[in-house]
Amino acid sequence: MRLLVIEDETGLGRAVCEHLRNAGHAADLVGDLESAQVAVATTHYDLLLLDLGLPDGDGIGFLRALRRGGFSPPILITTARDRITQRIEGLKAGADDYLVKPFDLDELLARIEVNLNRANMTVTTMREFGAISIDTSTKRVVLNGAAVDMTRREWSLVDRLSSRPARVFSKAELEDSLYGHGFEVESNSIEAIVSRVRAKLGKSAIVTVRGLGYRMGGA
Repeated sequence: MRLLVIEDETGLGRAVCEHLRNAGHAADLVGDLESAQVAVATTHYDLLLLDLGLPDGDGIGFLRALRRGGFSPPILITTARDRITQRIEGLKAGADDYLVKPFDLDELLARIEVNLNRANMTVTTMREFGAISIDTSTKRVVLNGAAVDMTRREWSLVDRLSSRPARVFSKAELEDSLYGHGFEVESNSIEAIVSRVRAKLGKSAIVTVRGLGYRMGGA
């Protein structure tokens, strides 16, 4: 899953992103509303973490604008504003959850997982590739009728490739999708994940397009 962290406290934002990446999510960090608007307009995100007190405006207005514009992924407010009236205002503006600073990173991760699961349960999407079945609502992969255990990164790769099976994704695109903008990864990280997925689903599950990247195959 890809998450956007909107937080002007750089140290906190980096710590949150690192925790999310260690849990297998891709995470991007921006520190103001202008950058957040650009990010949301140009990148698909599965969930947003939104601080309210940002240097170029208040996050509540940004939240309302997103919901009016039809933005449906979960939005979690993370803020120092701890009064009940402020929490109610945030939830009424369209937030799915509200977490007061300082917070525990494991609690944040748990709330994120709950909201992502809740969002995925609203739409059940089955993708079929020969003997491979992918259920995006439960993050379940089945091969020849048997469930296949996937790590978070393996699932993220399969989910990304299967979302547009005819499209060839470059290595850079997959790194960006699995880890986030600007996150430094080992040069062979994507190749390693592809190799592990092929070992579980078969060599033909992911097709290498020489010089271009990878696309979904089948079994």
